[in-house]
Parts: sequence; structure tokens; C-alpha cells
Amino acid sequence: MSETVADGDSRGAVPKDASTVILVRDSANGPEVFLQRRVQGMAFAAGMTVFPGGGVDPTDAQAEIGWSGPGPAWWGERFAVAPERAQALVCAAVRETFEECGVLLAGPTADIVVSDTAAYRAAREQLERRELSLGEFLARERLVLRADLLRPWANWITPLVEPRRYDTRFFVAVLPHGQRADGATSEAHEVAWRTPAQALDRWRAGLDVLLPPTWSQLTALGEFASTAAILAAAPPLDPIQPDPIVVDGAKRLQFPNYTRYLAELPDGSRLRGSQ
Repeated sequence: MSETVADGDSRGAVPKDASTVILVRDSANGPEVFLQRRVQGMAFAAGMTVFPGGGVDPTDAQAEIGWSGPGPAWWGERFAVAPERAQALVCAAVRETFEECGVLLAGPTADIVVSDTAAYRAAREQLERRELSLGEFLARERLVLRADLLRPWANWITPLVEPRRYDTRFFVAVLPHGQRADGATSEAHEVAWRTPAQALDRWRAGLDVLLPPTWSQLTALGEFASTAAILAAAPPLDPIQPDPIVVDGAKRLQFPNYTRYLAELPDGSRLRGSQ
């Protein structure tokens, strides 16, 4: 999702469902979030600093899956979609998080989460290559998806003017004890844990490029003093679809707090052109 509006009209593009997970952990400086800079060769958001996530795969809607926590109907009510679609969104969130950073929100029982995912590295690679579905993986390893470790956080839809469009549901989850988020994925150039304030300072300094949804979530998360407070929050889930506008002769996108975003946007034509 780019901040500078591209030329052309892509109003016929139908947004694809996607899930993004904001992984958080407590630190001496307050909550930290896991961020990854995408490789330049990616078709979408190349070079951007983002949270783990990606598009929903058809296999994510697989009905037979071990499940713990709020069911698809509960998630469907929160995201205003049918239970079947909600299940696919939650499964995509768990699958993408495992694929992209090795964090697995699942366990052998409904009240246990795995503490070391090293034994599942081969399966992780199979999932990334789409040789294995999440349901098949969980069944084979006798694991239960831990939907109770996730919280709904936001819903952003790519602007109409973009050629690639996504209807993205954002989730938050605390890094499970004993697990480690890594950068062992073909999609990430580098990864890091940072407080929201640190991540935003890097963006203002021009060190990282943040899309409006990422900037918005970091800004919101900066108001919380602990991961417990983040999990207890109930942010609005109304869909946000930025609208194109013209500001000082330049094409921009309008979204909540966009004036603050523009005011803090780093100087430099390269960054302005790439966002």
C-alpha cells in the first residue's frame, strides 16, 4: 500500500484477503514489536519495513483442524465476515507467522504452546513452498491451533488506485515463551525487535520506509506500557481504505491521522516516491 498515489486507474482490482500479525514482547523499555524489511524483489511492498503476514491461501479454509480458543464464529463477528472466511484469516495469520519468522502459535494441547520450533524447520520450508497446508502440518504433528493467543487489531484495505489490492486483517500476539523470531525467510532482508518509538524514529530519520498501515499500528501501540495492556485493548475494527487526495500539488492518500503522517514524513524525493 503506497502513500504516494500511482498514476492510472485500477478500480477493477478486487482485494485479496490477507492476514498480518504484530508480534510483541515486553522489554526494559516497554513493549517491542517484531519488524522485517522486505527484499527488493518482492512484487508488493518491496523494501518496506513491515510486520509478518501475507495473503490467505485456499488451503487456509480447511475445515478439519485442531482449534483452541475463540472459534470462527467469534472471529467472524469481530471482522464482520462469515465464519468460514474468518477461519481462513486466522489460519493464514498462524501460517504466515510461522513461515516468515518461525513463531508457531500452536501446541500439543489446548493450553500448551510449543516452546521450540526447531524440530519443525523442514515443515516450515514445505509450507512456504506450498507443498504442505497448515491443516496437514498440524494434523501430522498432532498440534492444536491456538487462536486464543491472537487478538483482532485492525482492518486496512489497499486503495482503489493500486494494481495489487489486499483486504488485510491485523492481529496482535505475544511472542510465546521459549520461541525465537528469526529472519529465515526468502521474503525478508533483515529483521529486528524495536519499540514503536524506535521504529518511528528510524522512519523519521529516513532509515526505514513505513506504509501508512504499519505507521498507524506503531503509533497506536506506542500508547501501551505492556503487552498485557495491548492484549486487553479492544481497538475499533472498522475497515480503513485510504482515499486519494492532492496535497500541495502532490497526490497523497487520506486516512486517519494522515496529516500527522505527512508532517513527519522524511524529506527526500527517494522516500517520497517509494512510499
